[in-house]
Amino acid sequence: MTEVLLILAFITFIAIGVPISFSLGLVAFFGIATVPGIPSIVIFNKMFYGLNSFILLAVPLFILAANLMNHGNISKMLIDFSVALVGHIRGGLAHSNILVSMIFAGVSGSSQADTAGVGKVLIPSMIEQGYDAETAVGVTAASSTIGSIIPPSIVMVVYAGITNASVAALFLAGMIPGIMVGLAMMAVVAVRGKKYNFPKNERVKTAEIGKLFLKSFPALVTPVIIIGGIVSGFFTPTEAAGVSAVYALLVGMFIYKTIKVRQIPDIIIETLRLSSLSLFALATANALGELMGYYGVTAVVSEFFLNAPGGMYLFITIVIAFFLFIGTFMDGVPAMILFVPVILPAAVALGIHPVHLGLIVTITLSLGLVTPPYGLCLLIAGSIGKIGIERSFRGVRPYFLVALLVLLFVAFVPQVVIGIPKLISPRLF
Repeated sequence: MTEVLLILAFITFIAIGVPISFSLGLVAFFGIATVPGIPSIVIFNKMFYGLNSFILLAVPLFILAANLMNHGNISKMLIDFSVALVGHIRGGLAHSNILVSMIFAGVSGSSQADTAGVGKVLIPSMIEQGYDAETAVGVTAASSTIGSIIPPSIVMVVYAGITNASVAALFLAGMIPGIMVGLAMMAVVAVRGKKYNFPKNERVKTAEIGKLFLKSFPALVTPVIIIGGIVSGFFTPTEAAGVSAVYALLVGMFIYKTIKVRQIPDIIIETLRLSSLSLFALATANALGELMGYYGVTAVVSEFFLNAPGGMYLFITIVIAFFLFIGTFMDGVPAMILFVPVILPAAVALGIHPVHLGLIVTITLSLGLVTPPYGLCLLIAGSIGKIGIERSFRGVRPYFLVALLVLLFVAFVPQVVIGIPKLISPRLF
C-alpha cells in the first residue's frame, strides 16, 4: 500500500509542476520515513555520496567545454564549414544543420548545448531562407539528440559510472549508431526537400571549402583528441573533459580570439547553473534508488523477465517502451540513476552485454529530449523559432520516427554496433 501511495505522490508532484529533482527527493524522503529503523539522514547521505564520484566531474567539465565553444563562436565556424560542404544540395541548410550536429556532438557531449549553439544561428537563417518554422525547429531539435549518442557523451559517462562499463567501449560503440541516426535524418531531409522544394545555396568553390576547413581545423580536431585519448587509455573520461574545456578556452582566446577575459566569469556561472540542474536531479535520484533497493525492486524485475516468455526480445522491447515514456518527463541522467541498476541484473542474466544495454538506453533517452511535455531540446528550439510545443513536435516527428527505426536496429541487431568496435579494440569488451 505504501508503494502505491508513493507512486501516486510522485505522479501528483509531476502533474502540478514540481521540478523533477524535487519530486524525486520528496518521494525518497517520505518513503524512507515509512521504513522502520532507518533515520531520515540516510537520504542526505545518499545524495552526497551519489555525487562523490570522480567520473561525474566530467559532467560539468563537458558542459563548460560546450559553453566555451558556443561563446567563442566556434560552433558558428563549424556551421560555416558544414554549409560550404552540403549547402548546395536541395535542403542545404537542413542538411548542414544535421551535419554540424554530428560534428558538434564530438566536441560537447551535450544535446542541449548543441540545440542552443546551433539553433541560435541556423533556425533564424532557415526561416529567412524560406523554410517554415516547424521544419527549422524540427530539424534542429531532432539532430541535436545525436549529441548524446556520438562520443563524448555525458549520458554515457553517467551510465559507465553506474554500471562500471568501459567508457571507451561505450564511446566506440556509440559512433556507428550516431552516424546512422544522422544519415537517416539527412535521408528524410532529401525526401522532404524534393516534395516541398526546400531551398538550396550556391555551390562553394573548392578553394573556399579548403579555407573554411583550415579555419575550423582547431575545432574539428577536438573529437580526435578527446575520443582518441580515452580509447587509447591516455586520458580518463574526466581528464578528457578537463582537457576539452582547457583546449576550447585556449582556442577561443588565442586562435580565434573570440573569448575575452571579462566573459569567463559569465561562462563559468552559466556552466554552474546548467550543471547544478543535472547534478541535483542525479543526487535525488540516488536517494530514491536507495528506497527502491529497500523494497527489493531489482529482484522483482529480474525474476519477472527471467520467467517471462520472450526472453531477451521481450526485455529489450519493454526497456525501449519504458524509457521512451520516462523520457517524456525526466532527463536522461536521473532516469539512468534510478532505473539502470534495476534492469542491469536482468539484462546480464539474459545475455545482453552492458555496452549494448547502454546504447539502447542512451539512444532511447536521447529521443526523450524531443518528446513533449518535458523535451528540453524541443523547448529550446521552439523558443528560438518562436513556436509552441505542438508545432515544434510536428516538425520533429518525421526525424523522430527514423531515429526510432535506427534504435530498433541497434537493439535487435547488436552484431553490427558491437561487432565492429570489438574488432577495433577487443580489450575493451
